Amino acid sequence: MATVQLKNIRKVYPTIRGEEKKPRRRRGEAPPEKRTKLQVTEEGVIAVQEFSLDIADKEFIVLVGPSGCGKSTTLRMVAGLEDITDGELIIDGKVMNDVAPKDRDIAMVFQNYALYPHMSVYDNMAFSLKLRKTPKDEIDRKVREAAEILDITPYLNRKPKALSGGQRQRVAIGRAIVRAPKVMLMDEPLSNLDAKLRNEMRAEIIKLRERIDTTFIYVTHDQTEAMTLGDRIVIMRDGYIQQIGTPQDVFNHPANLFVAGFIGMPVMNFFDARLLREGERYFVELAGLKVELSAEKQARLLANDVQSQDVTLGVRPEHTDLAGEGIPATVDVSEMMGSSVHLHVTAEGRDVIIIVPTTDTLSGFRHGDTVHFRFAGNVAHVFSKETEKNLEF
Repeated sequence: MATVQLKNIRKVYPTIRGEEKKPRRRRGEAPPEKRTKLQVTEEGVIAVQEFSLDIADKEFIVLVGPSGCGKSTTLRMVAGLEDITDGELIIDGKVMNDVAPKDRDIAMVFQNYALYPHMSVYDNMAFSLKLRKTPKDEIDRKVREAAEILDITPYLNRKPKALSGGQRQRVAIGRAIVRAPKVMLMDEPLSNLDAKLRNEMRAEIIKLRERIDTTFIYVTHDQTEAMTLGDRIVIMRDGYIQQIGTPQDVFNHPANLFVAGFIGMPVMNFFDARLLREGERYFVELAGLKVELSAEKQARLLANDVQSQDVTLGVRPEHTDLAGEGIPATVDVSEMMGSSVHLHVTAEGRDVIIIVPTTDTLSGFRHGDTVHFRFAGNVAHVFSKETEKNLEF
């Protein structure tokens, strides 16, 4: 149980001499793909920049973003596995920058489980307590309590190689919680599991969170995990925080184009459109369709004195409705998803997804069919063409 504060945290990996030289390419060889846009300075590569976050006691925080965004580096700085270049890490009012990892009262669950293969499940879970010279009866009680919580009591005498992936992950979590740490860190713990096990383990983590009193910081690249687990989500990109908020807040009010495209499945549809201001009223115009924005959205735009301009319009697939009249689109692919049909269409020169409930589908859609769709003013998001920021905020 602890509060955690990260104040203007920054992480720089110094450039090794000679590393800045570009490797020679053979004639005709394509240049290497640039995967991230991390800032490179004379100091080196800046992996995390201006990271500030206050985490409440017992809060479940999820750091989410694409590979290379700095989320795991941030977690490792909290754990003490990476030095902090600048800024302060404060746990329960104490600055922890120079405190050894073993003295931070933190437990970490790794992506690859990191279990000792020659030890039984019981011994793996008891190992850290034995190092602390905890009495044997207390060790036994804590291990068996954790095993009961995680439903792994029947496996206490087995070796890790005799367990499934989900069972190994439970053991790794059990090894962490027996210490009753102030802060629990989890670095993509479900990424090695198949889809069914991931769903089961997500539910187990939610139950675990309700049964143990600790603060969680969880890292994932999977936005579904972030949305289902986190009290708040921290969305990162290229070392910077893009938005912090509750799952519902970042879904309903994305701060910029990146967040809008990253959160939500299927991804948000984007269009080149026109925002029109008529007195104190706002409309979006697309392919001849003029839609008045909701009163809430108009109030925010008016408060920011937003003028008429070309915008990127975002509408989620689940908020897009087929209609007799509206924006014309040509059907490319129709995917039956059980309770709904995901209709992939081309409209205004862009790929668009429309989610149609199967109860509304009287006949199948064929490649080349023409359909029309509309959207309401309360689900339209308008982003600046220049800054990519949501014009409401």
